[in-house]
Formats: sequence, structure tokens, C-alpha cells
Amino acid sequence: MTNSKQFLNKIVTVKIDRPIGSKHSEKYPNTIYPINYGYVPNTISADNEELDCYVLGIDEPLDSFTGKCIAIIHRIKDNDDKLIVVPKNQNFSNKQIRSLTNFIERFFESIIIR
Repeated sequence: MTNSKQFLNKIVTVKIDRPIGSKHSEKYPNTIYPINYGYVPNTISADNEELDCYVLGIDEPLDSFTGKCIAIIHRIKDNDDKLIVVPKNQNFSNKQIRSLTNFIERFFESIIIR
């Protein structure tokens, strides 16, 4: 299993599988992604899926992205981590991260790890 903390402050390449403007799966059918969402290939997180990532700071749909992991959203009861990946020269406060990921994260209890 991949430890998400190993990616903090590191450069990460993300494969985007839900670009800006795409719809969420059946679970949240009315949810449109306002940010790019993807995963780190060849990793396995606690949910036995590849390690998920929110890409912040890019306002167009992407296929992939290489940037810096500035934080981790750790879902408490779901035991699922989401990397926060941004362009190398950008940073976001915890408040900004919460605001930008609230479209899905509002359904979960979580902490932000720096």
C-alpha cells in the first residue's frame, strides 16, 4: 500500500480521469467537477484504488498534469486520502483547499495534512 505522506512537497504526475466539467459517477449524478481530478498511476491507497488527486490552479480540462503536492485531504471514516497537487509556483491555504474541494468533500469528515 502506498503511503500518501511520501508525496508531500514532492513533484507528482497525475493522470486525469475526471477533467473540469465532467460529471461524477452514479453516486453523485448531479455533480459536475469544477476542478481536475485524477490519480497517481501505479499506486494503491487504503481503499485499494490508485491514490486520488485534486489538481488546483489550472482552469482548463487536462489529460495529465505534473505539479507539487502541497497537502493531503485525509477522510477520517472513509480512510481515503486525496493529494492536493498544484503548479510548482503556487500555494493554497487550507481554507482555499476546502472551498475548492467542497463539491465532494462536504459529504465526508476529513482533515488536511501538510
